[in-house]
Amino acid sequence: MAESSSSTSEQERLVPIANVGRIMKQILPPNAKISKEAKETMQECVSEFIGFVTGEASDKCRKERRKTVNGDDVCWAMTALGFDDYAPPLKRYLERYREIEVDRANQNRAANTGENQINDDNNLLFDKPQRDSAG
Repeated sequence: MAESSSSTSEQERLVPIANVGRIMKQILPPNAKISKEAKETMQECVSEFIGFVTGEASDKCRKERRKTVNGDDVCWAMTALGFDDYAPPLKRYLERYREIEVDRANQNRAANTGENQINDDNNLLFDKPQRDSAG
């Protein structure tokens, strides 16, 4: 387990223990306690799991001569490693995430277009002179 003399690289390899504890606490009843040993054990497990799945996805990318591991690669790796029950919900999450990102991009685009329209209207309404970059 992680001790006070742990190397920095060991700590960088692990998911932050505060995050692990927060996730564990969400599952347990409100009055339940979690020992330091339990958090450290779970921290080691989830960090190893992430590395395991990411390594499999990375191998796939390397064989396909790609440098970027994406969500589809992670879903593929989950199935390839025998986590068949987890792949479909992960795939649904990924699809929903992508939909939300597209919606967010469209909203930002619309907001920026609206701002430009407002600025153009204000310039016309108040007849402000346009400054050039030299002045």
